[in-house]
Amino acid sequence: MHLRKSHPIMRILALVCLCLTGLTGQQVAVPKPTPEAQTNQKKARAVLDQLIQALGGQAYLNVEDYFAEGRSGSFHNETLVGEGLVYRYWKWPDIDRIEITKERDIVELYIGDNAYEITYRGIRALDPAKDDKLRSALLRRHYSLEVVLRKWLNEPGILLLDEGPTLSENRMAEKITVINAKNESVTILVAPDTHLPLEKRFSSRDPRYRDRDEEATIYGNWRVEQGINTPHIILTKRNGETISQQIYLRVTYNNHPPAGLFDPATAKINPAKSK
Repeated sequence: MHLRKSHPIMRILALVCLCLTGLTGQQVAVPKPTPEAQTNQKKARAVLDQLIQALGGQAYLNVEDYFAEGRSGSFHNETLVGEGLVYRYWKWPDIDRIEITKERDIVELYIGDNAYEITYRGIRALDPAKDDKLRSALLRRHYSLEVVLRKWLNEPGILLLDEGPTLSENRMAEKITVINAKNESVTILVAPDTHLPLEKRFSSRDPRYRDRDEEATIYGNWRVEQGINTPHIILTKRNGETISQQIYLRVTYNNHPPAGLFDPATAKINPAKSK
């Protein structure tokens, strides 16, 4: 099957917008989008609206928290190097508690841009500048599907591009790129039959080597939980190489977990007995 490339006019429009918004201290007359550009933006928005409806519509947009449990694996050079049980408490928009091991005795806690590790020895603050794994986790949250669909799309200055059909893991997909007013972009590959996301991509610059890294999240095994379409397999790749995979056995929404789970002053390991 022949795949058409994204229209050159749209790429030019995107570059112009990025350059203009990057200028500071200058009055710049932003050209009015062409009718073709406006049509493309509307088409991209329609694809994203269908995607949101496929995820659950307002039920998805109004999720306050979820709890997920399953298995997580880490990879190096496409080889599994570690695996174990994982339990995750998530609260919109930027609170995460991830418990690992069968005993749930190692906890990673994310509150805004702050991160902590909790073990039997107590709690200690983590520094993203000194921890590549932590920096990647915060970036992954910043460019998460929830943030793009629930936050970015409601912000002024958003630019949407429908870049046409492409492939995701040998499946046909519609390629939609979302660019916010800060010139940050996320590309979502949407299945034309189910309207669900197959893949999400974003790129960032490595602070040490200054190279650009592309990270892709691939979604699979979708199941409806409490009216919300939920991926139960999530695969993460960096520069085309698999780095992690989560397989969730159970996901429940709007559980309203106790605030103490996310308070650095009171958070402890293994809260299972108090659930």
